[in-house]
Amino acid sequence: MAFTVTSSSSAAISGSSFSRSSSSSDIKVAQVGSLRLADRHATVNLSQKRLAVKPVNAEPKRNDSLLPQAASISAPEVSEKVEVEDFEQLAKELDNASPLEIMDKALEKFGNDIAIAFSGAEDVALIEYAKLTGRPFRVFSLDTGRLNPETYRFFDEVEKHYGIRIEYMFPDAVEVQALVRSKGLFSFYEDGHQECCRVRKVRPLRRALKGLRAWITGQRKDQSPGTRSEVPVVQVDPVFEGLDGVVGSLVKWNPVANVDGTDIWNFLRAMNVPVNSLHSQGFVSIGCEPCTRPVLPGQHEREGRWWWEDAKAKECGLHKGNLKEDSSAQLNGNGNGNGAAAHADIFDSQSLVTLSRAGIENLARLKNRKEPWIVVVYAPWCPYCQAMEESYVALAEKLAGSGVKVAKFRGDGEHKEYAQKELQLGSFPTILFFPKHSAKPIKYASEKRDVDSLMAFVNALR
Repeated sequence: MAFTVTSSSSAAISGSSFSRSSSSSDIKVAQVGSLRLADRHATVNLSQKRLAVKPVNAEPKRNDSLLPQAASISAPEVSEKVEVEDFEQLAKELDNASPLEIMDKALEKFGNDIAIAFSGAEDVALIEYAKLTGRPFRVFSLDTGRLNPETYRFFDEVEKHYGIRIEYMFPDAVEVQALVRSKGLFSFYEDGHQECCRVRKVRPLRRALKGLRAWITGQRKDQSPGTRSEVPVVQVDPVFEGLDGVVGSLVKWNPVANVDGTDIWNFLRAMNVPVNSLHSQGFVSIGCEPCTRPVLPGQHEREGRWWWEDAKAKECGLHKGNLKEDSSAQLNGNGNGNGAAAHADIFDSQSLVTLSRAGIENLARLKNRKEPWIVVVYAPWCPYCQAMEESYVALAEKLAGSGVKVAKFRGDGEHKEYAQKELQLGSFPTILFFPKHSAKPIKYASEKRDVDSLMAFVNALR
């Protein structure tokens, strides 16, 4: 790399070629850890002074780039260390603080080394809070290449409204090409979304965070009862690494962790900020187009994400640290049942029949039943099963004495493989109707789980 020396005493460096009146033979090669300039008596040690070194024949480095500065200079720099701090204690101190106060604290502590992760959903509230602090802030987003058109238009609207440039991170083209060529465009419907999310979201995020010391997310405790109920307002990131490149080098801020989703929307309306037009179409939690759909009244907001999978799959990997190791087997339904036993059973009513494994097998084998049955295949830890408990119990009470039996079968743990193979279990809850004169059960396909919808399903088949 060549440099221009404007003054031997100041050792100012710009990026082109050496310019000196003496012969080129006087020029010494830079040593590791220092640059020995054309003036033999002027040595600048990089361990003492930061140098603005620009690579030759490279595009000008953006000041707001997410990539670490070390990626675009010719010699090592000494990073400024973040002061050692007990972030668990800080989280306790800020637990009752407002989102605006938490945001202000985060921006004050980390300055240009922190950025807001913006997904194109209601976490536009984070940008609004950042603006209200009056401090400079940065925003980045992951463009997976499979977002809704409405989300892309929303990105543009947000940039114009706040006068900012969102720093987009893209997946590696070679990795995407290999995945699509080997498995097709929609492999996640068959083998789960984790691989696709890893290529399109997790790895780009990892690259982005390598240039930061902290990041700000829109996680809330009420977003996903199974994985986010214990999210603190600030924490040392348990998964990703920051600029220093070691575990514990990245701090994660969640300013709205304790805020209810309804209050977020009240804030957005009060501040008259732009919102994604998909929200008016029933979308609450917004991700990639093939993996996101609107939710119906009574459904949890995360139920619109990866709806073909179990509840444990409602994280894409960006917040993998939310998944507790001791509960992962339980959430997957493949554990030994010990962890799941800690959850109280649901659908508890005298109007409901509790089916054992032998009972459901006998019911499934009968070709001529004396009466029809409706059965919910459930797991007590599943928040979506919990959400429909009231309506299903009410259905059982309505059908009492009608000639239709209402039952439940716990299909997680050791029974999950059977439920998937024989009871059409794709995700919890799965509702089946066993007619009087048909061996094969009929699966309830609708996501509407209110009493009237369930009753209409029964009346159409009994």
